[in-house]
Amino acid sequence: MTENPAKSGFRLALWLPLILVVAILAIAAYSLSNPSERVITSKLVGLDLPQFDLPAAFDGQPGLSRSDFADGQPKLLNIFASWCVPCIAEAPHLETLKARGAKIYGVAIRDSSPDINRFLARNGNPYERIASDRISALQLNLGSSGVPETFVIDGKGKIVYQHIGDIRSDTIPVLLAKLEEAR
Repeated sequence: MTENPAKSGFRLALWLPLILVVAILAIAAYSLSNPSERVITSKLVGLDLPQFDLPAAFDGQPGLSRSDFADGQPKLLNIFASWCVPCIAEAPHLETLKARGAKIYGVAIRDSSPDINRFLARNGNPYERIASDRISALQLNLGSSGVPETFVIDGKGKIVYQHIGDIRSDTIPVLLAKLEEAR
């Protein structure tokens, strides 16, 4: 017995929307799981630091502003948080950078003074100064996509290099070289 062609076309019309939705979802899932860029780099590398003036993370210490990076000496600007696990992993490497002469200024993101104090007591304090960015304003203005993230700033306040993620032993020579180039 042969099937009526009209019934066959009707069945296809019923399944066609479902097939299209599944195809669109499959394409979307593939695109989301395979982005063209896995790391979001700051568009400010090569440009001056944006204007900012952040309060100190602790009472009795100076805050941090853009002018602190325009004194002729290159510095590292490290974005971190006490609640950040990779920030704990990079702490000994920041201490190594400090021991090798790097000036490191920290910006604590969405953090409180007591939490920062506990973090520094457990992991060491390589920072010359630490500012508090409770609402991530500077982090967003820098084009930073997460914590930790470290920027090399030349002595005029220009961002010359961005390191995304935690600093590791193989990152130390790169950062030291970038600081030397920024002189």
